[in-house]
Amino acid sequence: MWHTLLSLLAVVYAIRWIVNFRQAARSLSNLPGYRTLLHSESNLGNFLPKIRGIVPGTNFPFIDKHSVFAWAGCDIVGHVSMFPCKADIVVADAAVIKEITTSRSRFPKEVTQYGTFSFFGPNILASEGEIWKRYRKISAPSFSERNSRLVWDEAVSIMNDLFNSGWENKKEISVDNCLDITLSFSLYVISAAGFGHKMTWKENKAIPPGHLMSFETSLYTVSTYVLQRLLLPDWTVGLTKKTSQIDLGFKELRSYMIEMIEARKNSEEVKRHDLLSNLLLANASDGESEGLNADEIISNVFIFLLAGHETTAHTLCYTFALLALHPDEQEKLYQHIKSVLKDPRVPTYDEMSLLTRSMAVFNETLRMYSPATLIPKCSAEDTTLTVPNAKGETVVIPVPKGTNVFLHIPGLHYNPKYWKDPFSFYPDRFMQPNWNKDAFLPFSAGARGCLGRKFAEIEAMVAITMLVSQYKIAVQEEPRFAGETWEQKKERVLKATRVLTLTPVKVPLVFTRRS
Repeated sequence: MWHTLLSLLAVVYAIRWIVNFRQAARSLSNLPGYRTLLHSESNLGNFLPKIRGIVPGTNFPFIDKHSVFAWAGCDIVGHVSMFPCKADIVVADAAVIKEITTSRSRFPKEVTQYGTFSFFGPNILASEGEIWKRYRKISAPSFSERNSRLVWDEAVSIMNDLFNSGWENKKEISVDNCLDITLSFSLYVISAAGFGHKMTWKENKAIPPGHLMSFETSLYTVSTYVLQRLLLPDWTVGLTKKTSQIDLGFKELRSYMIEMIEARKNSEEVKRHDLLSNLLLANASDGESEGLNADEIISNVFIFLLAGHETTAHTLCYTFALLALHPDEQEKLYQHIKSVLKDPRVPTYDEMSLLTRSMAVFNETLRMYSPATLIPKCSAEDTTLTVPNAKGETVVIPVPKGTNVFLHIPGLHYNPKYWKDPFSFYPDRFMQPNWNKDAFLPFSAGARGCLGRKFAEIEAMVAITMLVSQYKIAVQEEPRFAGETWEQKKERVLKATRVLTLTPVKVPLVFTRRS
């Protein structure tokens, strides 16, 4: 009897879930797209690979690129899941994305998805409305022209230190994973130009008095294991050596940030232009509000650190991999740099606008390997979105209030409607004056566009220009891969996973000093 009753209950619940699932799909007029048992943002869905009909997969936007939109015949698709039962909209149309990013009242940012980044306190990334406006007002002046010059100078100094000290002017340097180089470079730039904390390639491992971990190790630990720490209950952090080390990394990073803040507050006699000094100055002079409290300063400093460190490092790693795989494009870039820097010297900040191919190479890498793959928004009202389908017909899509709307960046960046031969590495597309800026979204857009965009572009241009001007880049030859084709090598070297952002798995390169 009990067995029969339980079976009946199971059938009733199954029917109910199926009905709810169909109702969710109908709320979007049965818009074609993803239909899965689990949502990609659910706790379990966050860690599972792609399983057709079960879960899209942890890195589904990058893996699918524009294919799901091509299959649906429309650059807006639906994503309907059963657990939890919900219906989202996913967009890869440039005009619709521009409408969404410029309509903040209709489509505010879905900040609940950024709760991961609030463990130090409220911040600009995980806020919206009046609180976000307050953070933006105080933070924006930090990214000044003087700071931009400082970024350039510090990046040049760090690259010179890499060549002379880190690599000791060797003729050839082999690295098993280029990400180790770009993560360190990006960290040193954000440390120096962001917080006045200078680091060198040979002295960064030292643990200062009062600490149990170096600054570099603490930031690496936090950026690598932020999701794991979020999911770990506090009582579990000391159960294993690994969880203890993760917890220590978070505590140490907070301690370092407090020290940085106090050091800036107590150095009034020195005029500084790093981000932290500018942030504290803007905070102190903000007469229209109470300014940021200690937790808000620490949390926003952390966001600058994390965003400025990981995203640029990953993009630079992909840049050097792509140049290694495309020696013809590398030679074009080298010749362009030589035409600007006629003498063997480092580039100056005033020459940045002349280094157009360095910027084009960086932009093409961002197009192909954008750090963020989905940008979440939410519909604040019942509304509609209008898009043409593959047949040229106008499709009006209902967007009920509360619906999550995701901007699908790889879908946009690989959309053949905007980019000819989108799977090819072709920096020349960004050398044209009329390239489609609305179809390029690595830094988001609208009012929520990335504050640190110029910071990232400057440090990337320095790294690309200086490295290519002095070294040839090639993929490291390994006997076990001797028989692979170029396509197989490309797939191996450019393999990506998703942690916080799109992340290179392993990029083995060789840098050979030019004559």
